[in-house]
Amino acid sequence: MSNPMQPIEVKGPSLEEAIEGGLAQLGLSRNDVIIEIVEEGSRGMLGIGAREAVVRLTPLRAAVTTPISPTPVASARPATTPNDDAPDRPPTEEELDEEATVGQDVLGELLKHMGIRAKISLERADNDGSPEDSPWALDIHGPNLGGLIGRRGETLEAIQYITRMIINHRLQRRTTIIVDVEGYKSRRVDTLKKLAQRMAAQARQVGKAVTLEPMPPNERRIVHLTLQDDQTVRTESSGEGERRKVTIIPVTPPQ
Repeated sequence: MSNPMQPIEVKGPSLEEAIEGGLAQLGLSRNDVIIEIVEEGSRGMLGIGAREAVVRLTPLRAAVTTPISPTPVASARPATTPNDDAPDRPPTEEELDEEATVGQDVLGELLKHMGIRAKISLERADNDGSPEDSPWALDIHGPNLGGLIGRRGETLEAIQYITRMIINHRLQRRTTIIVDVEGYKSRRVDTLKKLAQRMAAQARQVGKAVTLEPMPPNERRIVHLTLQDDQTVRTESSGEGERRKVTIIPVTPPQ
């Protein structure tokens, strides 16, 4: 069974046609997806050298109604997501507790092999839901741990990825454990939420799109999620690789 929250890539003669085709296939509106521009496309000259536009749509929620078949101009295929953090179903409290126990052992072994002496505390991560549904966070404490975070948290994300992969192998299922260093992630989430809200206010005030600095995928997602219920703006991602960034676009109210 396909995952209704899986991103798709959609082609079309123009960006708008590609986006509309993808939304039709998912049965969702613009406010229910993250829109990333993969290829802007080109009409070419006299029809020569034309390239289709390509967008990636990531659902923020599953469609309530049955998805509509895509229009002929938009051929869609699942996007490659080798590090998809979204579980197929919410884990039970018992499974979360099992992840925490195994996760502490795995992370402790990794740090030992890295020659790092540190303590690991265990606490529920803040996912805006009930504490029982929140994943466990393994927070690493000790002196001189900046190297475990890395530039824009990239090293920390790699450590979390490796930790999850080992836990997945041991438990034979996908896990949701979070790895942090001295509360870095929770502080960064708060900073990004405030940034998103401040830039959205600026976009509304000046009536023009505001583009943020390049961010890794997990940070762009925080910005998208923070503003998903704001009816006055919409967000899109564009750019390639490390230069991919979020643009906040004011929405003109209907006259």
